[in-house]
Amino acid sequence: MCSKSVSPSSAPAPMLRVAEIEGKGRSLVASAALRAGEIVLRDSPLLLYSAFPFFPTSEPHLQPHNVYCSNCFRLIISQPPPSSCPACSDAFCTSGCRSVALSSSHSPWICQALRRLRDASYSPLVAQTLDRQVMARFLVAAYNLAALSPPDFRILLSLQGDPSAVSGDDAAFLHSLVSSLSPPTAPEFGLSVDLTASLLAKDKLNGFGLMEPFHPDKDRSVRAYGIYPRASFFNHDCLPNACRFDYVDADANSRTNTDFIVRLLHDVPEGREICLSYFPVNLKYSERQQRLKEDYGFACDCDRCKVEANWDDDEGEQEGEMSGSDSAMSGGEEEAMEEDGDEEMEADNGEFPHAYFFLRFMCSRDNCWGTLAPLPPSNASPSTLMECNVCGNVNSVEEPMDDGSGNQ
Repeated sequence: MCSKSVSPSSAPAPMLRVAEIEGKGRSLVASAALRAGEIVLRDSPLLLYSAFPFFPTSEPHLQPHNVYCSNCFRLIISQPPPSSCPACSDAFCTSGCRSVALSSSHSPWICQALRRLRDASYSPLVAQTLDRQVMARFLVAAYNLAALSPPDFRILLSLQGDPSAVSGDDAAFLHSLVSSLSPPTAPEFGLSVDLTASLLAKDKLNGFGLMEPFHPDKDRSVRAYGIYPRASFFNHDCLPNACRFDYVDADANSRTNTDFIVRLLHDVPEGREICLSYFPVNLKYSERQQRLKEDYGFACDCDRCKVEANWDDDEGEQEGEMSGSDSAMSGGEEEAMEEDGDEEMEADNGEFPHAYFFLRFMCSRDNCWGTLAPLPPSNASPSTLMECNVCGNVNSVEEPMDDGSGNQ
């Protein structure tokens, strides 16, 4: 669990600007014409916290807390861990990472709170659900941020989130739990049920998962959650024009391995909104709507959803089938769709007017369902290499990406 101050890398990106869009609120739009593969945002987290419970569980994907570094959340290969906190047993990938944490985010109060919350005799948490245990981790990290960096805590409070959408029982229980840990709150923020409910609402709408490494034979789960100040402004679209990359395990010497990196899938004109998909794009209409309603409190009416709203589940299954490399669409038909452009694809309203997206931008590797984006362009030349944001595979395509309208 850690709280981090915002680094200069999370300052407003010149490629994007914040705009108010009716029905969506604050959004990020292109401040200039942007090219496929460009990194439009690199954002550092306000805070990070573990997704694992404090107590052992029968769930096989919920591994012990010492599998990942408690500071950078890299996978710890060697066991026992190379380094750990002598007081609370939090694991670290190196002694250097532990030193960084002990001098900043792994404060004495965090250490004391973790010791108490991991003690099976600490009855308020023992019988609680996994969700409440994870929410408790978030609140400990958030209240630590208030003491560590009040300016960053004010940024956290400025993010969207409706406290009325938080269960009153959750807020009351978790407020009592955190209060019993005597957090070092700053006088300007205080400690109240209302503040706790507000923080839980911010986390519900703005938390992003740092995923476990891809494995073809099992589903991925979340290793940690992060709150990112700028990335929180991205709205959802079921056919996004950008996707997120993270390289948590990539470079053992980097202190920016938890950055949130957004790359464009294709060319985007000035003024167009940049959107991400909040989940894998292969989900059926009913599944997408349910998740958006439950997790974010809204119904999606993007172009894809307008088309699929009248489909039945069987048609949704056909959509998924078209995403693989064995699609029945021929190479000539694919090229024709690209040449026709977005408007004709929409107007055609055939069996699946968005098939081109799945053919071009969905990874065909088994059990992956990741999104493909071009590598960043170099020397003003667009890349013909596509990288998957889930499994990391890089494949070559015959031609650079455009927006489907012939603008390269």
